[in-house]
Amino acid sequence: MSPGRAKPPLKGNTAPLTGNADKSARPAMYDIMPGTTRVEIRTLKVGRYVALEENAYKILGMSKSKPGKHGSAKARIELEDIFTGQKRSHVGTVTDTIHVPLIEKGSAIVTHIQGSEVHAMDNKTYETLILPMDSELNLVAGGEIQWMEAMGRYKVTRDH
Repeated sequence: MSPGRAKPPLKGNTAPLTGNADKSARPAMYDIMPGTTRVEIRTLKVGRYVALEENAYKILGMSKSKPGKHGSAKARIELEDIFTGQKRSHVGTVTDTIHVPLIEKGSAIVTHIQGSEVHAMDNKTYETLILPMDSELNLVAGGEIQWMEAMGRYKVTRDH
């Protein structure tokens, strides 16, 4: 290319998607979160689960506002992280879609406790599970526990 000639423009959108870029302009590959499905916010109910930013949350409360003259109805969702207990809120239009984690629950027999891990045998599949220890629960070898799995993370939810 000779000096003084402008370079031809690049084809396509080459700007990086950072910050609060318009999410509708993002390709579908940015919208994939393993271990989840998508539903409209209007279909959610208190006690169900949602996934935001790679974390699973339980819905503690939900309020919907009526649409104005211009615009759409909004929903405010109060959430609690099911693994850490951290609370947060999310606001979106009722027609927006949101990720819902695929949660698996089951019961198991504790085989032994090693450090901060609970080793247990699933009651249905007889598979060995290694779960994180919860100091609030009274876990003993031979006892039965309830566990849950969401987005690849496990938690002991209850001891019997």
